[in-house]
Amino acid sequence: MGPAPERKFADRLSSIDADGRFCGYASLFHRVDLSDDVVMPGAFAATLRRKGPDGIGMFLEHDPGAPIGVWSVLEEDARGLWVEGRLASGGGAARAAALMRAGRLDGLSIGFRTVRSEHDRGAGARRLYEIDLWEVSVVASPMLPEARARAAGAGRVEMEREAPGTAAAAGLIARMRETAALLRQTR
Repeated sequence: MGPAPERKFADRLSSIDADGRFCGYASLFHRVDLSDDVVMPGAFAATLRRKGPDGIGMFLEHDPGAPIGVWSVLEEDARGLWVEGRLASGGGAARAAALMRAGRLDGLSIGFRTVRSEHDRGAGARRLYEIDLWEVSVVASPMLPEARARAAGAGRVEMEREAPGTAAAAGLIARMRETAALLRQTR
Protein backbone atom coordinates (compact mmCIF):
# COMPACT_ATOMS: atom_id res chain seq x y z
CA MET A 1 0.00 0.00 0.00
CA GLY A 2 1.42 3.37 -1.06
CA PRO A 3 1.53 6.63 0.83
CA ALA A 4 -1.71 8.27 1.91
CA PRO A 5 -3.15 10.79 -0.55
CA GLU A 6 -2.25 14.41 0.03
CA ARG A 7 -4.85 16.74 1.47
CA LYS A 8 -4.69 20.24 0.05
CA PHE A 9 -7.53 21.80 2.06
CA ALA A 10 -8.63 21.40 5.66
CA ASP A 11 -12.06 19.98 6.36
CA ARG A 12 -14.71 22.68 6.53
CA LEU A 13 -16.25 23.08 9.96
CA SER A 14 -19.74 24.28 10.69
CA SER A 15 -19.47 27.80 12.01
CA ILE A 16 -22.92 27.76 13.63
CA ASP A 17 -24.75 25.47 16.03
CA ALA A 18 -28.24 23.96 15.61
CA ASP A 19 -29.83 26.98 17.34
CA GLY A 20 -28.15 29.50 15.04
CA ARG A 21 -25.60 30.58 17.64
CA PHE A 22 -21.94 31.28 16.90
CA CYS A 23 -18.91 32.99 18.39
CA GLY A 24 -15.46 34.14 17.40
CA TYR A 25 -12.97 36.97 17.16
CA ALA A 26 -14.22 39.75 14.89
CA SER A 27 -10.88 41.56 15.26
CA LEU A 28 -7.47 40.61 16.61
CA PHE A 29 -5.04 43.09 18.12
CA HIS A 30 -1.61 43.79 16.63
CA ARG A 31 -2.43 42.02 13.32
CA VAL A 32 -2.07 43.81 9.98
CA ASP A 33 -5.22 43.28 7.92
CA LEU A 34 -5.50 43.28 4.13
CA SER A 35 -6.03 47.06 4.09
CA ASP A 36 -2.93 47.66 6.24
CA ASP A 37 -4.90 48.53 9.40
CA VAL A 38 -3.75 47.35 12.83
CA VAL A 39 -6.28 47.46 15.69
CA MET A 40 -4.67 48.26 19.02
CA PRO A 41 -5.83 47.05 22.46
CA GLY A 42 -8.49 49.32 23.94
CA ALA A 43 -9.70 50.54 20.52
CA PHE A 44 -13.24 49.26 21.12
CA ALA A 45 -13.57 50.14 24.83
CA ALA A 46 -15.40 53.47 24.55
CA THR A 47 -17.86 52.37 21.87
CA LEU A 48 -18.68 49.12 23.68
CA ARG A 49 -19.36 51.03 26.93
CA ARG A 50 -21.54 53.52 25.07
CA LYS A 51 -23.49 51.15 22.78
CA GLY A 52 -23.31 47.64 24.23
CA PRO A 53 -24.24 44.58 22.14
CA ASP A 54 -27.73 45.94 21.36
CA GLY A 55 -26.25 49.01 19.67
CA ILE A 56 -24.06 47.06 17.23
CA GLY A 57 -25.62 45.61 14.07
CA MET A 58 -25.15 42.09 12.75
CA PHE A 59 -25.22 42.16 8.95
CA LEU A 60 -24.47 39.85 6.07
CA GLU A 61 -21.51 41.16 4.03
CA HIS A 62 -21.73 44.68 5.57
CA ASP A 63 -25.16 45.31 4.03
CA PRO A 64 -27.24 47.45 6.44
CA GLY A 65 -30.30 46.35 4.48
CA ALA A 66 -29.54 42.73 5.43
CA PRO A 67 -29.64 42.44 9.24
CA ILE A 68 -29.36 38.75 10.09
CA GLY A 69 -29.36 38.49 13.86
CA VAL A 70 -28.37 39.95 17.21
CA TRP A 71 -25.23 40.06 19.29
CA SER A 72 -25.37 38.86 22.90
CA VAL A 73 -21.70 39.45 23.75
CA LEU A 74 -19.16 41.92 22.37
CA GLU A 75 -16.09 42.39 24.53
CA GLU A 76 -12.42 43.09 24.33
CA ASP A 77 -10.00 40.61 25.82
CA ALA A 78 -6.23 40.25 25.53
CA ARG A 79 -6.47 38.90 21.93
CA GLY A 80 -9.11 41.13 20.36
CA LEU A 81 -12.85 41.69 19.97
CA TRP A 82 -14.74 38.55 21.05
CA VAL A 83 -18.33 38.21 19.81
CA GLU A 84 -21.20 35.83 20.48
CA GLY A 85 -24.48 36.05 18.59
CA ARG A 86 -27.52 34.32 17.19
CA LEU A 87 -28.95 34.42 13.70
CA ALA A 88 -32.62 35.29 13.24
CA SER A 89 -34.90 32.99 11.24
CA GLY A 90 -35.97 33.55 7.66
CA GLY A 91 -34.73 35.73 4.80
CA GLY A 92 -31.03 36.48 4.54
CA ALA A 93 -30.43 34.97 7.98
CA ALA A 94 -31.68 31.57 6.77
CA ARG A 95 -29.36 31.78 3.76
CA ALA A 96 -26.44 32.78 6.00
CA ALA A 97 -27.23 29.91 8.39
CA ALA A 98 -27.23 27.37 5.54
CA LEU A 99 -23.88 28.65 4.26
CA MET A 100 -22.41 28.66 7.77
CA ARG A 101 -23.60 25.09 8.39
CA ALA A 102 -21.98 24.02 5.13
CA GLY A 103 -18.69 25.64 6.21
CA ARG A 104 -18.81 28.12 3.30
CA LEU A 105 -19.36 31.30 5.32
CA ASP A 106 -17.25 31.78 8.42
CA GLY A 107 -15.55 35.17 8.22
CA LEU A 108 -16.19 38.05 10.62
CA SER A 109 -15.56 41.67 9.71
CA ILE A 110 -16.03 44.99 11.47
CA GLY A 111 -17.70 48.12 10.12
CA PHE A 112 -16.51 51.25 11.90
CA ARG A 113 -15.54 54.90 11.85
CA THR A 114 -12.00 55.75 12.89
CA VAL A 115 -11.89 58.08 15.90
CA ARG A 116 -8.15 58.09 16.62
CA SER A 117 -5.35 56.60 14.55
CA GLU A 118 -1.73 57.06 13.63
CA HIS A 119 0.13 56.13 10.45
CA ASP A 120 3.20 54.00 11.13
CA ARG A 121 5.49 54.81 8.21
CA GLY A 122 8.01 52.13 9.17
CA ALA A 123 5.42 49.35 9.09
CA GLY A 124 3.39 50.97 6.31
CA ALA A 125 0.26 50.49 8.38
CA ARG A 126 -2.36 52.56 10.13
CA ARG A 127 -2.66 51.89 13.86
CA LEU A 128 -6.23 52.25 15.11
CA TYR A 129 -6.35 53.43 18.74
CA GLU A 130 -10.07 54.25 18.99
CA ILE A 131 -12.87 52.91 16.84
CA ASP A 132 -16.56 53.81 16.72
CA LEU A 133 -17.91 50.32 15.98
CA TRP A 134 -21.13 50.31 13.93
CA GLU A 135 -21.53 46.66 13.02
CA VAL A 136 -19.94 43.23 12.85
CA SER A 137 -20.75 41.28 9.70
CA VAL A 138 -20.62 37.64 8.75
CA VAL A 139 -18.63 37.60 5.50
CA ALA A 140 -17.06 35.21 3.03
CA SER A 141 -13.73 37.07 2.83
CA PRO A 142 -12.75 39.08 5.91
CA MET A 143 -10.13 41.83 5.72
CA LEU A 144 -8.43 40.07 8.64
CA PRO A 145 -8.18 36.46 7.42
CA GLU A 146 -7.87 35.14 10.99
CA ALA A 147 -11.25 36.65 12.05
CA ARG A 148 -13.48 33.57 11.92
CA ALA A 149 -16.74 32.34 13.42
CA ARG A 150 -17.28 28.98 15.08
CA ALA A 151 -20.34 27.25 16.47
CA ALA A 152 -21.34 28.46 19.92
CA GLY A 153 -19.51 26.56 22.59
CA ALA A 154 -16.18 26.81 20.76
CA GLY A 155 -14.48 28.65 23.57
CA ARG A 156 -11.74 31.19 23.25
CA VAL A 157 -9.04 28.69 24.21
CA GLU A 158 -10.16 26.33 21.43
CA MET A 159 -10.15 29.18 18.91
CA GLU A 160 -6.60 30.10 19.93
CA ARG A 161 -5.50 26.57 19.02
CA GLU A 162 -7.14 26.93 15.60
CA ALA A 163 -5.49 30.27 14.80
CA PRO A 164 -3.34 30.11 11.68
CA GLY A 165 0.22 29.50 12.72
CA THR A 166 1.54 27.11 10.15
CA ALA A 167 3.83 28.10 7.34
CA ALA A 168 1.08 27.22 4.84
CA ALA A 169 -1.42 29.51 6.58
CA ALA A 170 1.13 32.30 6.79
CA GLY A 171 1.89 31.88 3.07
CA LEU A 172 -1.80 32.04 2.18
CA ILE A 173 -2.28 35.20 4.23
CA ALA A 174 0.79 36.78 2.62
CA ARG A 175 -0.60 36.00 -0.86
CA MET A 176 -3.98 37.48 0.13
CA ARG A 177 -2.23 40.67 1.28
CA GLU A 178 -0.30 40.90 -1.99
CA THR A 179 -3.51 40.47 -4.00
CA ALA A 180 -5.26 43.15 -1.95
CA ALA A 181 -2.34 45.54 -2.55
CA LEU A 182 -2.50 44.91 -6.30
CA LEU A 183 -6.25 45.51 -6.31
CA ARG A 184 -5.80 48.82 -4.48
CA GLN A 185 -3.30 49.92 -7.16
CA THR A 186 -5.77 49.27 -9.98
CA ARG A 187 -8.51 51.52 -8.57
